[in-house]
Amino acid sequence: MKNIGILSDTHSCTDARFEQHLGNCDEIWHAGDIGDASVLQYLKDICPVVRAVRGNVDHGPWLRECPPVQDFYVEDVHVWMTHIGGYPGKYAPGVRPYLRNAKPDLMIAGHSHILKVMYDHDFHLLHINPGAAGYQGWQQVRTLIRLTIDGHDIKDLEVIELGGN
Repeated sequence: MKNIGILSDTHSCTDARFEQHLGNCDEIWHAGDIGDASVLQYLKDICPVVRAVRGNVDHGPWLRECPPVQDFYVEDVHVWMTHIGGYPGKYAPGVRPYLRNAKPDLMIAGHSHILKVMYDHDFHLLHINPGAAGYQGWQQVRTLIRLTIDGHDIKDLEVIELGGN
């Protein structure tokens, strides 16, 4: 059983509440638009396992550890994470063929700053966009997500609101 924290679109923002809400996680996943290397270091200080993908505002040599896509397993759950992925019914170009062939159980995407947790019946996967955890953007409320993966089960999903801009 693994406790997972998921966030996106920090845009260089760190917040003491990240540690409060993600401190007991086994892994933290960042779905891009990190902003700078200090955010990754802050998250690594909270949790030893941080998986991150680069977003469209991320630049610099520190991104070598942040590929555009992460494809991995946690317990028995196949996870696919990217920054610009769209969502069920409106996937970004190139996403549908990947989903059809790879058959992930869980898709994580950021970019839109719009919190979405949706089941895609066509591809049989749970889609999560954790919204935006940073201040930059038009979102009304900053959010992140916490969940548990136990074998093949994704459970105990919580949306955590950090307040407005």
